[in-house]
Amino acid sequence: MSSVQPCGISDDERRPPSSELLEVVQRGLGMKPKRLPSWLFYDERGSALFERICEQPEYYLTRCEIALMDEHAADIAEALGSEVRLVEYGSGNAIKTRMLLEHLHAPVTYVPVEISPEPLRQSMERLAAAFPRLPLQPLCADFSRPLRLPIPPRAPRRTVLYFPGSTIGNFENRGAAALLRKMRNEMGDAGGILIGVDLKKDPALIEAAYNDRAGVTAEFTLNMLARLNREIGSNFELSAFAHRAHYNPMAGRIETHLVSRREQQVKVGRVNVPFRIDEAIQVEYSCKYSLEDFAALAARAGLAVQRVWTDPQRMFSVQYLVRASAAAR
Repeated sequence: MSSVQPCGISDDERRPPSSELLEVVQRGLGMKPKRLPSWLFYDERGSALFERICEQPEYYLTRCEIALMDEHAADIAEALGSEVRLVEYGSGNAIKTRMLLEHLHAPVTYVPVEISPEPLRQSMERLAAAFPRLPLQPLCADFSRPLRLPIPPRAPRRTVLYFPGSTIGNFENRGAAALLRKMRNEMGDAGGILIGVDLKKDPALIEAAYNDRAGVTAEFTLNMLARLNREIGSNFELSAFAHRAHYNPMAGRIETHLVSRREQQVKVGRVNVPFRIDEAIQVEYSCKYSLEDFAALAARAGLAVQRVWTDPQRMFSVQYLVRASAAAR
């Protein structure tokens, strides 16, 4: 039988209180320029829309990473070694995780960390069926905050934090370095980080991935406003805002905004927030890296890149990081 531990935190406990969420939104919309945190995307509908984004023909990231895992999963598993505790940040549907687990030798446990309870529950059902002997210890939590990992059923040889996709790119350099330092602490002395990193390439290919023709990404971005209307009682008119995603070559990143189509006021709690026509709310960055860029970022967090795998087109990479002191030995 698969050992599946129940989620230790309910959806109500996971979400910030409405008063705290209201404060976050009012503070962000009071800034110049206005900005809102990207974690607001991921209510239940937002998580489902993101799965649809990954299926769009323009969204190369998922296809490239799956092709990479298809070619290199056995080699990656060998690099991680046997008796690993695998802790995944933002596990979602865990498709790429399954490809890795199929090749890991005698894994001790799999700990998916996911902020959305329903996708977590569904992926656990699928993995429990596919790997009946693997202990599963799901954790409903925000991976960007300090984690209290469940006690493993037996002592692992090492803890590997798995961070697939390109979510590290959603953090600006300072925030990305801080998250990598937090991961360095959580993995322990003998541990490692297996991380997906999107690579710099033709800007037209990058921009198309965030502006799909079917409009799913635009729907995903605008869903943030629908969530706020539901959870804090704001009165955003979704048709009065537009999705805009543009690649900034100097910063090496996609910059995603919600843009006001007209002059308007939006009620957020007791505050009326004014918008000029074409005024933008910055809602997400998606940073792209050269291999040298990312090695320098890892070094800021006291980490060193030990291995790099890429897809056949060299559009995407999976990198294995260890403590810089361990790499120097």
